[in-house]
Amino acid sequence: MTDNREPQQQATIRRAPKMSMFLVLGGGVGALVTFILTALFPVDEQVGFGPLLGYFMLYGVPAGVALGAIVALILDRRSRKHTTQVAVERESVLQPEVQPELEPEPELELEQAPDADDSSPER
Repeated sequence: MTDNREPQQQATIRRAPKMSMFLVLGGGVGALVTFILTALFPVDEQVGFGPLLGYFMLYGVPAGVALGAIVALILDRRSRKHTTQVAVERESVLQPEVQPELEPEPELELEQAPDADDSSPER
């Protein structure tokens, strides 16, 4: 066998935040803050609480998503400063090809139809 290792290389490792989690969490916090602020103030009787809350959610949820994105970007920028250089070694492993075993086909049992010249007493 031949030794198919390549020389060591350098790789950078850093812990980056998951952007989607910050966006979802920001939208949830925006919805919660909108609900609390809407509940603190008196509601117009002609409109009602539900439609008023829905209208303000149109502003609160995107604002929360935007704040979540800003926090994620700040943490991502900060994580770039705390990187670690490590030595990595690449190794290739060849696996033998596996031939699938062919299963024997099951034997079909054919029902025999009664012959026409069968002398059975059908009348």
